[in-house]
Amino acid sequence: MRLDLTDLLYALSFALDKVETELLGLDTGHGKHVAYLALLMGAEAGFREEELRDFIGCCLLHDNALTEYIHEEFAKSPMSQNISAKLTDINDLKKSKMEHDHSIIGEQNIRLLPFRTDVKNIILFHHENADGSGAMGKTASGTTLKSQILHLADIIDMTTHLTKMTFAEFEELRGWIQNKMGSLFSKEAVELFLKAVDYEKIVCLQDKGVIPCLHEELHGEIIDYSDEEVHNIAGLFAQIVDYKSEFTENHSRGVAEKAEMMANYYGFDAEKAIRFYFAGAMHDIGKLVVVNDILEKPGKLTDNEFAEMKNHAAATHYILNQIKEIPDIVKWAGNHHEKLNGKGYPQGLTAQDLSFEERIMACIDIYQALTEKRPYKDGMPHEQSISILLDMAHKGEIDEDIVHDIDIVMNSTAQRK
Repeated sequence: MRLDLTDLLYALSFALDKVETELLGLDTGHGKHVAYLALLMGAEAGFREEELRDFIGCCLLHDNALTEYIHEEFAKSPMSQNISAKLTDINDLKKSKMEHDHSIIGEQNIRLLPFRTDVKNIILFHHENADGSGAMGKTASGTTLKSQILHLADIIDMTTHLTKMTFAEFEELRGWIQNKMGSLFSKEAVELFLKAVDYEKIVCLQDKGVIPCLHEELHGEIIDYSDEEVHNIAGLFAQIVDYKSEFTENHSRGVAEKAEMMANYYGFDAEKAIRFYFAGAMHDIGKLVVVNDILEKPGKLTDNEFAEMKNHAAATHYILNQIKEIPDIVKWAGNHHEKLNGKGYPQGLTAQDLSFEERIMACIDIYQALTEKRPYKDGMPHEQSISILLDMAHKGEIDEDIVHDIDIVMNSTAQRK
């Protein structure tokens, strides 16, 4: 399957940034801002283009494990407004179990991605201070230059508002960074920042937006990835989505697996089958933009809450539409809540608008939701789930022929278990 991995990570970092905004009160765009600063510094350090692509991929996903700690002790309130107070907040956070563990899990997760250069320990050590006072007690000499660059870029974006920064504030930031050389930041990272990042680069970000600035500095590359590599990419992001809420702990992965089973049943060729798996894994990526107060509300949602919940399908469209090479996947994933009778969302499409593949995904999503166990319910048995799907088909909502096929495939699988 052909993908521009950097393009993919730009798009998906939008969803991760929404999680960080919810949890940390950070400005939207945190991952991309960090990647932009790190890219400038990495280029100054002489990293090769292929190396830079992989490096900023790690920067975009440096907090990829955050959803796994959404119910942990990390405070949701925004940090203080001045640099010194924020630095105190950051150092307090580094002492928490979450700060330590999410770096370890994030490092493990990133190994699933098919980077072509060495990215070892970039994420693992991105919370380490130069003097050894960070989460794992590593000094600068015990970490990598890339992790030191990421650490500096991360703290800059956490403690400032780059999109609103004045020249005077930028000069203050430069002085503060120099003052923290040897304690918070390594000498090498500080020198790279001072050489690579001038105020014109900040103005570019403010005037053009971070994605155009990133594209100006580094071009992506479309690569033909193996089925195993695509499984790993899709699996990682399905895992990130599923960890957003304990209510949907295995949903995306379950939909992806069943999508591949149905693709094989219908005789899709290998390329189409892996794309269908990818669509299943990504179909709920938009749920990362929905706050957990709504995702996990035990009672009935209000009209306004339900409207926000429905926005996740439109968000899935928005996120995936930013990725080249996958217009088919955008439709298969983004239209899983559409109904044949036009009463679905987000676009209110009807039977004539919905392809066979989109109809399959809609049925799989419902079947998976019915059969999976959640904190507030046990999973329904296969027969009961099929009965509900058939009732929906008789109401003109979903495709009855596909329901019968799901009955054959999933019943056979259940019997083997």
